[in-house]
This record gives sequence, C-alpha cells and structure tokens, in this order.
Amino acid sequence: MLNSSTDTAAPNIPPWLEPLWSSVDLQNFPHAVLVHGQSGIGKFEFAIELAKALLCESSSASKPCNACEACHWFDSGNHPDFIALVPETHQKRLPKSDLDFDVDAPKKKTSSADDEESSDKKEKKNIAIEDARKAIEGLSIGTHRGGNRVILIYPLESLRPDSANTLLKSLEEPPAQTIFLLLADRLERVLPTIRSRCRLVAAPRPDREAGLSWLRDRLPKATGGKLNEDELQTVYDEQGGAPFSVFNSLLARHHQDDKDELSIAIQASRILLQGLSQGSRINSLELAEKIHKAQMSPLLTSAQRWVADLMAVSEGGNARYFPKHQSSLLALSKQARSAKLLRFWKLLTITRRHENHPLANRVQLEAVLSQYQQIFED
Repeated sequence: MLNSSTDTAAPNIPPWLEPLWSSVDLQNFPHAVLVHGQSGIGKFEFAIELAKALLCESSSASKPCNACEACHWFDSGNHPDFIALVPETHQKRLPKSDLDFDVDAPKKKTSSADDEESSDKKEKKNIAIEDARKAIEGLSIGTHRGGNRVILIYPLESLRPDSANTLLKSLEEPPAQTIFLLLADRLERVLPTIRSRCRLVAAPRPDREAGLSWLRDRLPKATGGKLNEDELQTVYDEQGGAPFSVFNSLLARHHQDDKDELSIAIQASRILLQGLSQGSRINSLELAEKIHKAQMSPLLTSAQRWVADLMAVSEGGNARYFPKHQSSLLALSKQARSAKLLRFWKLLTITRRHENHPLANRVQLEAVLSQYQQIFED
C-alpha cells in the first residue's frame, strides 16, 4: 500500500475506492504504480483523478484543488505534462471539457485517430504503436511546467511487444520527474519484468449492495427516467458486479444507439446467451453469423461466465452471473459431460489470450461454439 496522507476522497472517486485514495501519499509517490483489478470497477476514473492530483500546482494539502491553472488545463485535455496512451475505444473517457480555456498549451494527440475520419469507422482496440513509441521516447525531454510529468497507460496488457519493451527500458531508468500510472484489467497478461518494476496496487470490487446503491443514485440522473430495479440487478450480475460496466451498459441501452460499440456488444451477448442455453441444439454457424460483428472480448467474457455458472450448477451450486437462467443451467448440467466441460473452459481461457488478434471473428466463434455443442454429446 501507499502511505496515507490524503484526508478526504476526491468527488470523482467511488466509495469502494475511497480507502485506496486515502492511502495515497502525493509527496512520496513511486515512479511507477500498476493498478490492477476487474474491468469496470473504476480503476480508470481513479487514475485520472490521481494524475490530476499529481499535476496540481496548489500549495494546499488537499489535491486536486480544481482551481489552479494546471487543474484547468487538465480538465480541458490540454495539460502538456499529461500523456495518456489508450486505444481509440477509450478516447471518450479522457478529460475533455466543453469549455474553451484561455491557455497557451498546445493540444496533444493521445491517439492516431483522425478527427476527420468517418464516424462509422471501427475504432481500434489496441494502443497505436506509433503513439506508444513517440510518447515513451519523448520522455527524455524535460517537463513543460517544471513539475511532474504523468504518463497513463490503459489497458497495459494491450501494449504490443515492441512498445512493452520500450516501456520496460523507461521503467528501468526512469526519467526525472516522470510518474507512470499503469492500469491492467488482467495482471497475468502483463510482462513479469514490468510488474517487478512497479508498485502493485489491487483495486477492489465493491460488495453487491454498495455497488447497487451507487448505481441507484446515478442512473436516474443520467437517463432522466425511472430506474428499472429488475433490469439493474440482472445486468449487475451479468457484468460480474462491476458498477461502471453496468452503468455504461444501461446508459447505452437507454440511448438505443445501434452503432455504439457497447450497444452492439450488449445485444450480441444476449443473442449468444440464447444460443448457449440451447445446449446440443445450438446452431453454431447461424449464431456466429448473427454476432460476429461485435467485439470478441465481451462475447468471450459472456461465454466464460455462462460456463462458470454451468460448472457451479453442475456441482450443486447456484448461478452467479445468470441467476435468472438457473433452471436452464440446471437442465444443461444434467446433459453436460464433465470432462468435456472442463476442456471447453480451458479452451475459452486460451482463446481469450488472443481475443484482440486481427483474426476473422466469425471463424473463431464458429470453432468455439462447435466445441461448446460437443459438451452435451457422447
């Protein structure tokens, strides 16, 4: 843990991460911190607030002050000493104010995305190699403001090998006044050599009632409508108890944006579950055709959670992610062959390691679904 020095939690920190925030010592901060934990629990929002605090120029002990010039620059996405390496799919989550601040700092690009490109172009899910190389190699130059420089990388596991090796060199010989905030959803995918050179910080997932309470407070304000409690709890379970994932899922569903990546993933996952519930009667080719345009990661995550529930029910337990499908899972558990079920779980685990590989989604899905069907056959 980091040494405690912060008296109160920042307003953008969710309650389950407040103890982590209170443990931060901005005066004696390590040169590299790797925050890891489940996707959708608020790691990114925590890191953004932490980066702002590390760059805040107020003399007050409570940071960020949200009043100094550095804080204004940060909020507008113009701070010259803040570098964010994130894929195009995460660009919208970076600080960017609708207000125009009177600042002289140049606007930095944090992605290779061209603003003039057509809006229907598929966003990249990996950090651009060019961005990573330029950002990391440019760290040898001194800071613009004479204070800290913060480089945020998320998700760290999406760095390609050459970029990861360049980062490793910077961690071995860290540039002066440079702080690395590295975020990983899946720590096991991060190079051991990078992990060993960082202070590891585990971000906790909230307990169920705390997470639901946070969502009940925020969703009606965001959607302007009445909260559907039944839908909330269903999606909460499906998303593995990750409040930010639940929030974004329900918000996307409310806006009904058919071209939104998240909306596409949600609809495709629901179709996938309908197919998986058919067991041996699943039509792998037809199902793959319906869902292959969605991102592989959420599809494989849904499949893994379904199989985890199937294994739990097979052992006499209850479904964790899809409790509403308990009866279907129970029926399938009586048909499933235990050895084949275990082998399929291992197959999903291996497949997830290559989920961002530029392979044909439909071909991968057909193969996975065909193997699933065999679980229920002699």
